[in-house]
Amino acid sequence: MTTNLIPDIDLDLFSEITRLKKEKNAIILAHYYQNSDIQDIADFIGDSLQLSQEAEKTNADIIVFAGVHFMAETAKILNPNKKVLIPDLKAGCSLSDSCPPESFIEFKNQHNDHIVISYINCSAEIKALSDVICTSSNAKKIVESFPIEQKIIFAPDKNLGAYINKITGREMLLWNGSCMVHELFSKNKLENIKRNHPDALIIAHPECEDQILKIVDYIGSTTSLLNFTVNNQANKFIVVTETGILHQMQKKSPNKIFIPAPPDNSCACNDCPHMKRNTLEKLYSCLLNELPEIVIPELTRAKAYLSIKKMLDLS
Repeated sequence: MTTNLIPDIDLDLFSEITRLKKEKNAIILAHYYQNSDIQDIADFIGDSLQLSQEAEKTNADIIVFAGVHFMAETAKILNPNKKVLIPDLKAGCSLSDSCPPESFIEFKNQHNDHIVISYINCSAEIKALSDVICTSSNAKKIVESFPIEQKIIFAPDKNLGAYINKITGREMLLWNGSCMVHELFSKNKLENIKRNHPDALIIAHPECEDQILKIVDYIGSTTSLLNFTVNNQANKFIVVTETGILHQMQKKSPNKIFIPAPPDNSCACNDCPHMKRNTLEKLYSCLLNELPEIVIPELTRAKAYLSIKKMLDLS
């Protein structure tokens, strides 16, 4: 029997998704980088840490994770007995892909006197190889929970790792991985925008390169950037991260101006192509057919759970 993967064009998708959520006791978790309509239908919107915490405590039978693959994996790691779905199974992550487990095992074995702190933007296999996970919002706290003399491998984001080294005075060994979105921002274009908008504050995610972070007014996780725009008296912000967050910024501060920082290419803004694979139509079909489902081998899941649980306990 085949399943209908293309919704009827006349369907009210918002109403149908709401109905299916109630019928199936399902919850929709969405990352800030999702399309605005997915953010508006979600039960909870957040960054990686908030979504992990919400996934851990939910009483829903089905978790629909509107994000990328590693995020849905994290929800499954924390909820082995729940069905975890993702609207598009191909919604991957360039940062996660930059750290293949086989290569990382070799790297780890070459430095077996180091513990491993891995950024949550990694695969279940990398989480299983790690001692503790962190997010951009708690990375400093996680790193500083270890003695200064403790040798640390930080994976997979070299930019976030370098930033944490800088603000903590550590010398963590960094895996050479990065996010394609945050690596594309142009310093020259950013400076040009600032010249045209001298009253704007530049705010950036720590996944950006050091040359970008050196010229910004505020550095923080996705949620931290959002809160900064709400609480700061400035009325104009140049936002150096994925453009999906601008929807929440505008909703929370409708009278303020938000300018997406341009990448170093011909595009006017910076979208993550993986995040944007998820659509409202795919979300509906996913909930209707309960596919695609996230499946993780139990041995990998159990090992990965320990590193995530340690992060949640420390957070």
